[in-house]
Order: sequence, then structure tokens, then C-alpha cells
Amino acid sequence: MAFADNLKQLPKVSHLAAMTLLDAQGEVVATIENKPGQAGSIAVYNHLAQLYGGISPEAARKGLELYAEHSEDARANPGKHPNIDRLIGLIERDETLRIKQVFAL
Repeated sequence: MAFADNLKQLPKVSHLAAMTLLDAQGEVVATIENKPGQAGSIAVYNHLAQLYGGISPEAARKGLELYAEHSEDARANPGKHPNIDRLIGLIERDETLRIKQVFAL
């Protein structure tokens, strides 16, 4: 299924302003904002966090499936899709990120 179709199946994220991603030491490694250009990623990461409790290598593999055609583009063009690159890196390094939701007012 295409990424756009996968997005339609994910829980809505209108209640989120952003998601902060934290490493094992609790340091912020990234923030994904709920804005054009990142709205799909916040939906994917939110879904993964709900299913897996964080972004583990297993969750990252599922995320790559959800990103569908964009995952192959990310592999072919490192740096073009940083939120997908992050998932690939988590799998390669066997790392897990914690998620902190930032709720919209």
C-alpha cells in the first residue's frame, strides 16, 4: 500500500503540536512538529509509540513499512527523509527512542 493510503489508516494527531524524541540518556535527539511537511511523520511516529511504547528497532521496521515508497527513496537518497533515516539508524544501531508528546492547546 502507498504511504498516502497508510496514513488514512493511522490515528488522527490533531491533538498533538509536536513529538520530542529522547535517547536512552533522556537527551532530545529530534522534534517532529505537526505542520505541513512533517504531519505524516508525526502520525507514523505517534502510531508506533502507541503500538510499541517507543521507537524500538522492531517499531522502526514497522515504520519503514508504513512509509512505503518513501523508505526506498530514503535509502537511495540519504538525508532527503530525515525521519525515515532515523528509523533506519535505529535498526542499524539496535537503539530505542522514547517519545514525549507535546499536546496542542
